[in-house]
Amino acid sequence: MLKGFKEFIMRGNVIDLAVAVVIGTAFTAVVTAIVTNIFNPLIAAMFKSDTLAGAWTIPLAAGENPPGLMLGAVLAAVINFLLVAAVVYFVFVMPINRLKAAQERRRTAGIPVAAVVDPATELDLLTEIRDLLAKNAAASDAPRH
Repeated sequence: MLKGFKEFIMRGNVIDLAVAVVIGTAFTAVVTAIVTNIFNPLIAAMFKSDTLAGAWTIPLAAGENPPGLMLGAVLAAVINFLLVAAVVYFVFVMPINRLKAAQERRRTAGIPVAAVVDPATELDLLTEIRDLLAKNAAASDAPRH
């Protein structure tokens, strides 16, 4: 049981996932600070309120401090999500997709890709070995003049 656990922990993808979670948490803190300290006050000012959470509140009952629907807080969360999604897309997803497309163009054009970011799979390596063996076998079987 412990051996299986050790193998699970030592896999590369577990370490990569842990690093991604830590970086994601730190990145989220930065984006949240930007939203909280820049965007929320600007939007709250449009509603003439001190904070965005209190900017668009619909009271549910009468009284001095009635419970209410805090639509401003929901708007702040949506803004936070959209900013995180936009940064992830434009900083990570789009450049990686462009890199993959460029590598695919090089492969189809017959240009060797010197620095491949995505490592070859076992199937790719085995296929390459098979093709090299077949090429060498064909070359050795060819008649010599």
